[in-house]
Amino acid sequence: MRIVQLTPPGSACSIAFGVGMTRPDAAPVRGIPLVVDDIAAVRDLLRTRGVDVGPVRDRGGISSASASHPGGDTWELQSLAGVRGA
Repeated sequence: MRIVQLTPPGSACSIAFGVGMTRPDAAPVRGIPLVVDDIAAVRDLLRTRGVDVGPVRDRGGISSASASHPGGDTWELQSLAGVRGA
């Protein structure tokens, strides 16, 4: 088993992912939230690294964009600060 755990500075929560954490036949996880400060910058960075990230959507003060993993998992980037840098 290989695990990576990420905890943002000053955060009381973290996210862990890796190989061998779930059954090989487990269904993909959909809509995992990932809150970021600058959604436009994060979207651009992920796209330069080959991640399929959709357009940024404004949802009344919360901006979001969907990203997907080749294994079928999906992430929902969210920014409470709205779209900065766009």
